[in-house]
Amino acid sequence: MIKNNFSKNVLDVVKNIPKGSVLSYKEVAERAGNKKGARAVGAVLAKNYNKEIPCHRVIRSDGQLGGYNRGVGLKKKILKEEGYL
Repeated sequence: MIKNNFSKNVLDVVKNIPKGSVLSYKEVAERAGNKKGARAVGAVLAKNYNKEIPCHRVIRSDGQLGGYNRGVGLKKKILKEEGYL
């Protein structure tokens, strides 16, 4: 259940990241309406288990992968399969 508009906006932004592309947590926060909400984006995505929301496509601003609630190894594997890595 979505608790607030920011959470819904984050999931909507992430849902529309094309295969083979990524956005940073900061970019997602800005597009969701809170340019200082990068950490909040991570908190929202940590609770996402909907496979239609490709949260593996959100990375850190420094280019590192960052976290993933199904394991960073799986995040890396999926991004390789999608042609990002």
